[in-house]
Amino acid sequence: MINKGPIWKRVRSYAGPIPRARHGHRAVAIRELVVVFGGGNEGIATNLHVYNSVTKQWFLPAVRGDIPPGCAAHGFVCEGTRILVFGGMVEFGQYTNNLYELQASRWLWKKLKPRPPRNASPPCPRIGHSFTLHANKCYLFGGMANDSEDPNGNVPRYLDDFYELELQVQSGVKGWNIPETKGGGPSARESHSSVVYCVKGGSAPKLYIFGGMCGHRLNDLWQLDIETMTWSLPPTRGQLPLPRSLHTSNVIGNKLYVFGGWVPVGEAEDAL
Repeated sequence: MINKGPIWKRVRSYAGPIPRARHGHRAVAIRELVVVFGGGNEGIATNLHVYNSVTKQWFLPAVRGDIPPGCAAHGFVCEGTRILVFGGMVEFGQYTNNLYELQASRWLWKKLKPRPPRNASPPCPRIGHSFTLHANKCYLFGGMANDSEDPNGNVPRYLDDFYELELQVQSGVKGWNIPETKGGGPSARESHSSVVYCVKGGSAPKLYIFGGMCGHRLNDLWQLDIETMTWSLPPTRGQLPLPRSLHTSNVIGNKLYVFGGWVPVGEAEDAL
């Protein structure tokens, strides 16, 4: 039998309250559910939408608790049936550094207040950061802050700070920490991608950061050894991807796949 590869199929028969068009949203999968939150298109979307891939129905769960405002370009990670949301844009030019937890098994929101790092400030309000889960920690890197004192203004400041957030079992977090790293590290940027590569029973887990934006688009690849907290620029071969931002990166097996994004004018690319 010939394997013809993956087949795209547009889902046309579905019911329920369909989310409006948007960008800057985030989504995760929990069993048969796809949970979509935030994003913007003529205003920030506020509702939590859930799609059941078995029944092919959208629904708006009856959420309760500390319900967050809508946001865009936020951090969004899932561990089991809990989702963590950090930062993002809540209105034009207004960014946040709030941290929320959603217990999807009960559709219960909770605003978390992790302790700040020792002798340092917690992460500032930001958008376009990466928020990457590995084991019992989330790793926050970079993003963009707004230094304008005018609520209707925007003075971008690209960030290169690096935090780890230790989670508690099942619910809640312990606190922020600024790990001591070696090897320099990525320059300030936003709208980059970040993934963790871990070989079971093999070498130490690695966190990879690729591309992003800091006034111009980037295509550098950084590797962080999570056990030794050492940054490095791994040697690469082959055709280097174009500089880009707002792309995606995923790890399958021992390969890192980068797709899409914004690239320099005249060099649009949708290659994988």
